[in-house]
Formats: sequence, structure tokens, C-alpha cells
Amino acid sequence: MNGIRRQGIEILAPAGSWDSLSAAMRAGADSVYFGIGALNLRARSAANFTEKDLRKIRRLCSKAGVRAYLALNSIIYDEEQSEVERFCKIASDEGIDAIIAMDFAAIEAARRHGIPVHASVQNNISNLAAVRHFAKFADAVVLARELSLGQIQRIHEKIRDEKIKGPGGELVCLEIFVHGALCLAISGKCYLSLDAHSHSANRGDCFQNCRRSYLLRDDESGNEFTLEGRNILSPKDLCTIRIIGRILDSGASILKIEGRGRSADYVYECVSAYKEAVDLHLGGRLTGEDLVRLEKRLASVFNRGFWHGGHYLNEDASAWSGGSESLSEFRKEHVGFVSNFFGKISVAELNLNADSVRKGEILLVAGSLTGAERFVAEELVIDGTSVPEARKGQIATVKSPVKLRRNDKVYRLRPR
Repeated sequence: MNGIRRQGIEILAPAGSWDSLSAAMRAGADSVYFGIGALNLRARSAANFTEKDLRKIRRLCSKAGVRAYLALNSIIYDEEQSEVERFCKIASDEGIDAIIAMDFAAIEAARRHGIPVHASVQNNISNLAAVRHFAKFADAVVLARELSLGQIQRIHEKIRDEKIKGPGGELVCLEIFVHGALCLAISGKCYLSLDAHSHSANRGDCFQNCRRSYLLRDDESGNEFTLEGRNILSPKDLCTIRIIGRILDSGASILKIEGRGRSADYVYECVSAYKEAVDLHLGGRLTGEDLVRLEKRLASVFNRGFWHGGHYLNEDASAWSGGSESLSEFRKEHVGFVSNFFGKISVAELNLNADSVRKGEILLVAGSLTGAERFVAEELVIDGTSVPEARKGQIATVKSPVKLRRNDKVYRLRPR
């Protein structure tokens, strides 16, 4: 058991694919959350797993000492109740640690099968009365993202003073989002996709309408214009690394990273950065230089710009992104795959079937067991000869600081 969990703090990581699951565990996550099938709010954007994958997920998590949480957080219709029951039974049989749910059909099914519940952010839990209510069913509650740190701390203090316990007999845990994409709507209850496409975001079928740019028209004159550099419906991403100490002081104990639709390198960098920040803070060693360094790591992977602290600091909701594309420090470009790995000398053979690689470039290798690993191509070798560049269609070898696996995907990272 690692130092974070001994302190009662949990880093909860998104796992939307096997690559991301491996990356989360390698980065030191205490727990992961994932969906299966269509009854979760990332049914469209994440690869998702099937019910047949639960045993393997549980086995991998158990081996790594990581808790596994199944997201069944979609709205449920009557005709889907049998599917919910089946998912909960399988989850119970395989030893899944908890189910994240919004709809009472899923909450009650989980309780019937003896699985702990985390009440989803979709429940918009914003006050102590709501916490008392959900404590009848849930051992953890995900608080609304619109609360301030002061409000969160007061809820935590009341839970402690009133000894508000969940079904498991322990004080209810407070779970909050600390990093990742934000929805335009309160607690993510958005209806843009339903209105425009007859596909509901509350059923995991979001078309990301808010991330687009729009043409504005004056109804009186007919004049039209766009706001350059601002997507007026698209918030920047939440980033709380600068206030991690204040978040821990608020009483939140489960720190959740958004991003089941994101890549393995995003998961790895976010988990490792927040884990290090928490460890340093708890040890009394976190400095301003550390925060700058860790924030730079977060900026190196997908982001739409950062809203530092967000509603937690009572900031005005005016942090809109400048577009739908990532503002990460690097551009990730696919170049090929690992065709062989020679473990004794720690050398990877790269099949560059997509693009070229230059000596000195940063490589990112991702795979279901490898997770996401970055390193510099210090030397490229083709047919025993060191070369400054390996071109598309060539086979090159490169020294790797970690074990890689056949068919791992290889990318180059180039500054934007």
C-alpha cells in the first residue's frame, strides 16, 4: 500500500482503454474508473470495455494494488434494467470495488448485489442535506463541480461532526474532480446534443457541440460575425495543481481526474503529476518550483488551456477556450510500431510505417501493457549504422530505458 493511501487520500484515474488502464497503474493511481457497454457517460468518446473484460481488469488491478470502479452513470430506461442487473451481478462476482452511478435504478441494483456505490457528479450534490440523503446508499459522493472550497470544507466538517456514514459503516468520503475537461452545463447535465442531434449527453452520446465555434447574428440588422480566439460555449480545462494543498485541507479525499476519452500519455502524466504533488505536500516538501515543473508536465499533454482552480476558488465562469484543438506543448504524430524488443540490451526495433524519426526527438510509446512511456531517441541505428534520421518505411533500432512490447504504438512529440 503506497504513502498516499496511508494518508487516506486517493488519486482516481480514468481508464477508457487498455493502454490508459496500464498507464494509470504505472503512474501510481490508487484507483481507476471505467465503463462497459453503452450505459456510461463516455459511451461515445471512450473505447470502453465489455462485461467479459471485467475479470481481466480486476486481476490486473489486484496485482497492482489498485481499486477498480465501474461507471454505470447513464440515465437508465425500464427496458435496460435487466442489463443493469447483469452488469452489477458480474461486477459483484468479479470483485469490482464500487459502482459510480447517478440513476437510482443503477444505485439500487448495485446495493442489491452488495457493491459499494459512489454517487455520481450528475446527482449535483451541493449541500449537506443531499449528502445525508445519498449516504443511505453511497459510501462516497462526488460533489458538484460548482462548489467552492469553503463549501466543500463545511460539508466535510459536518460529516465529521454528525458522523454521517455510508452503508459500509465508515464516514462518507468526498470525491471531487481536480483536473480535466469541464462541461458547459451544471454538473454535466447538458442537452445540446439532444436538441441538435437527438443524441443525449446524459446517455453517454455527447456530440461535443460546445467545443465548436459559432456564427453570431444580429436579428435586427442581419450582421454576422465570429469571436476570434474564443469558443464561447467551450470552457478551458480544470487544473488544480496550484491549489492542491487547499484541496486536501478542504477534506476531499478522492481526487478524480477526468479523461476516459483521452490517450494513455495524458493519463500517465496527469496521474503522476498529481500523485507527486500530493506526496510532496503531505511530506511538507512541496515548493513553488515543484508546482511550476508539474504544471509544465500537465501542459505537455492534451488540454484546451487551463482554468486554475475554477469554481473552487469562486472564480468567474469566463475561462473559455480558444478553440477545439489541444493546446498541449507538444504535437503527437504517429510514426510506426514496435516490431521487436531485445530485453538483454534494452533495444527496441521500430517499424516506421507511418512517418520518419530524427535523432534527438522525443518518442512516446503506448501499449496495453506498456502504458505510456516517453524517452529521447539518443541514437538511431539502421543495419548497424548510426543515422541522423530514420525515414518512413525503414526499420530502425533505438535504446529504450524501459521494457517495450511488440505492436506498441510509437509517436514522435514535436513542439508546437
